[in-house]
Amino acid sequence: MRSPLQSLRTVLLLLPLLLALRPPAADALSPDGLALLAFKSAVTDDPSAALSSWSGADADPCRWVGVTCANTSSGGPRVVGLAVAGKNLSGHVAPELGSLPLLRRLNLHGNRLTGAVPPALANATSLRSLFLYDNRLAGPLPAAALCALPRLQNLDLSRNALDGALPAELARCGQLERLLLAENALSGGIQAGVWRGMPRLQMLDLSSNNLSGAIPPELGGLPALAGTLNLSRNHLTGGVPPELGRLPATVTLDLRFNNLSGEIPQSGSLASQGPTAFLNNPGLCGFPLQVPCRAAAPSSLSPPPPPSSATSSSGAGGGPRQPVRTSLIVLISVADAAGVALIGVVAVYVYWKVRDRRRVAGNDAKDKGDHEEEGRGLFPCPCMRADACADSSSEFSDEDGGDKCNGSGRGAGEAGGELVAIDKGFKMELDELLRSSAYVLGKGGKGIVYKVVVGNGTTPVAVRRLGGGAAAPERYREFAAEAAAIGRVRHPNVVRLRAYYWSADEKLVVTDFVNNGNLATALREKKTQIS
Repeated sequence: MRSPLQSLRTVLLLLPLLLALRPPAADALSPDGLALLAFKSAVTDDPSAALSSWSGADADPCRWVGVTCANTSSGGPRVVGLAVAGKNLSGHVAPELGSLPLLRRLNLHGNRLTGAVPPALANATSLRSLFLYDNRLAGPLPAAALCALPRLQNLDLSRNALDGALPAELARCGQLERLLLAENALSGGIQAGVWRGMPRLQMLDLSSNNLSGAIPPELGGLPALAGTLNLSRNHLTGGVPPELGRLPATVTLDLRFNNLSGEIPQSGSLASQGPTAFLNNPGLCGFPLQVPCRAAAPSSLSPPPPPSSATSSSGAGGGPRQPVRTSLIVLISVADAAGVALIGVVAVYVYWKVRDRRRVAGNDAKDKGDHEEEGRGLFPCPCMRADACADSSSEFSDEDGGDKCNGSGRGAGEAGGELVAIDKGFKMELDELLRSSAYVLGKGGKGIVYKVVVGNGTTPVAVRRLGGGAAAPERYREFAAEAAAIGRVRHPNVVRLRAYYWSADEKLVVTDFVNNGNLATALREKKTQIS
């Protein structure tokens, strides 16, 4: 009979063998984790080791970098967000990501992913936001698959190499709010009959493609469009549809660098658009461009009828000539004077047009940087561009910290580069602000003021860019205290402060945008009403 000491020795000797024979931990990994490991296997180059923490030895992927989970009533935590952006990953988008049934947000922008957009992503039926912009994806747009997603609201495939025509299946994207396909190789026309199926569309960007043909008038009937309608840098022809005037005044229209022609309609909101919306269309004329449209010649200037045969025969026969009447002499004199006056008016008009064009050319050369940035974002600083900042939203935020710049991971108390909302009703995210269309309103000693139309369709805001320059932490705390005090002011003559941004490179102040003139005009009108 063995003693207890001998039995203990036997157990200690067999313990390493028992540990070696246990099932591998990878078998315990959840199905969501296996789908994410399939994406890791599809990545051929990870220069920043962003996926190094993804291991099959874990029970679930909820602690992996870039992965967001949520607890469910049954089955434990599930993956609801994946954000691995700006990591220069090479490879392709694994179709297995479509097997994540609760995935709401997929953000892989700013990498070097190639191949096609997998139609299998349509199996992730909870997907609401798909951000694959700034990659090297090619092939046609799989609209039939993506529009089958019942909750898809945001689709951004800009800055890729997608080709082919805009598919008619886009009409099935009834829930879509933002469609961004800029800077691809899409060709063909902008099909009519597609956009009626997008009643919730707030922002449409088809710029920098190879689209041709006419602009569909039905774009003016999009009921929810309130952000940007950008069709610039294509090969569109024809006129500007008057139906675009039915769009709200908050819509930023951009039709630059096309082959549009004819007179710009002055219907509805088209009359309030600035000249930058129509520049570089050689055939366009009329307000707000400084290109007059040629008027048709009036019928009163038609040449006189040829002399009758009786008059000709009498002249030829040498008969007696009728004396010239005094009224005819007066009529000829008046016509000569009118002709001289008309020539003078034309000469003065040509002089002023040449002078104005030289002045505009000088202003364009001076403000070239401002106009080139309109519609693409607010700021030239690399850390303030949309493609260099985190793609955050109200639902999820990147946990890896890889998209942070100028210390954006620090709190607001450390002047860490966060957009601080003063007004509780202000629901704008920093990346949404920076990717919105911006137009210069004016410049002064206190910086540049932009009009910014946000992609979520809210009212436009005014953003004052105070510029960079290092500042002491005490100055930031003083600025934050003053901003909080001003934000509590409620007065009809004081523009409401909404938010502010403070970092080493940029300092921004976000206020309400006051339309229809300037402060002097508003005060003058108010004084007139009182009197």
